[in-house]
Amino acid sequence: MRSLVSTSHLQLAAFALGTVGWIMCAISMGLVEWRVWHVDNTTVISSGIAWVGIWRVCFISYLHVSPGYKEQFCHKFGVLDSFVPHEIYAAQGLLLIALIMGLLGLTATVFALRNIYMGIVDKTLITRFFLVGGFFYIFSGLCVLVPVSWNFYSVTHNESIAFPPSYYMPSSPVTQEVGAAIPIGIIAVILLLLSGTFSLSYRFPVTSNTIMQS
Repeated sequence: MRSLVSTSHLQLAAFALGTVGWIMCAISMGLVEWRVWHVDNTTVISSGIAWVGIWRVCFISYLHVSPGYKEQFCHKFGVLDSFVPHEIYAAQGLLLIALIMGLLGLTATVFALRNIYMGIVDKTLITRFFLVGGFFYIFSGLCVLVPVSWNFYSVTHNESIAFPPSYYMPSSPVTQEVGAAIPIGIIAVILLLLSGTFSLSYRFPVTSNTIMQS
């Protein structure tokens, strides 16, 4: 049993890294700071800065509030909004898939580790669940990588978005920069891919059955 447990340290690290990566994926998906727009018209966008996320766009405005106070206004993207660019739609779907796949990877890894630490010596079951967990981690990481890279490309090329008038947003900023969600997503990709690599590298010890029988 000691030999079997000692072979799973890397997979235990994979579970820890996968958990952190999965959490960071969820944080990145929820943040509005994917793109930071700097605009020159501060009539409505008082601070001159707006944040464009994958679910909504937000900005600070001093309108309709008492002097000295500020309020954050947000407009959510609708499912049928035609102005939303493809990279944002892709991010919405792929990050949801990434969360599901990452959760399945964590579940498979937990099941395999449970068998090892409880002394349930089943080579086929343990190996298969580590393999399944590894594939889920890697697939989840790739699902995060695509929208993060695509939106990063859009920011670096200062691409515009044709917002409707009700959003009080210009169609293009003076400049834009990468928001916090993108680097968090990049870290999530690295952790998930490492978790998948560690899980796939598991090798069942040949001597474990002999040790258990003695």
